[in-house]
Formats: sequence, C-alpha cells, structure tokens
Amino acid sequence: MSDKNNNSGITGAGKVVTSTLGNTVGGLANTVGGVVGAASRGIGETVNSATGGIGRPLGDGIANVGTGVEGGVASVAQGVKDAGEWKTNPKK
Repeated sequence: MSDKNNNSGITGAGKVVTSTLGNTVGGLANTVGGVVGAASRGIGETVNSATGGIGRPLGDGIANVGTGVEGGVASVAQGVKDAGEWKTNPKK
C-alpha cells in the first residue's frame, strides 16, 4: 500500500493547516501585487498626461515597474499556494 497520497492523521491535519495558510498568504500577496500594479499604471498614465511626450519615458517606466512587481508577486503567491498544498513539482 502506497502512502504517497496519505491524507489521514497528522499528515492530513498538516495539509489542511498549510493549505489554508498558503492560500491566505498567497491571496493577500496577489491583492497587494494587484494594488501596486494598478497604482503604478495610474501614476504612469498621470505623468504621461501631465507632461506630454517629454515625460512619457518616465511615466511608461513607472507603469512598467509596477506591472513587473505585480507579475513577480503573482508568481511568488502561486509558489506559496503550491507549497501550502504540498505540491512538490506543480509544473508537471
């Protein structure tokens, strides 16, 4: 009998706790990342609108940095969720 998918006893309880914690932390991280991304895009657009072509590189840069942070945080959040669910190699 293989215990590869054993979800009873201490292992099962541990999975419930870590899954809940992982999903909570991952969800909060996604929220923060989304707020940072949206805020930076808004600031970038404001800079572009206020300065015209002169400020466009700065405005676009601010927007791009925030979008990059948002993507990075989303990746980390997914890793936290996967770890909480005890996924050893979720890409497969």
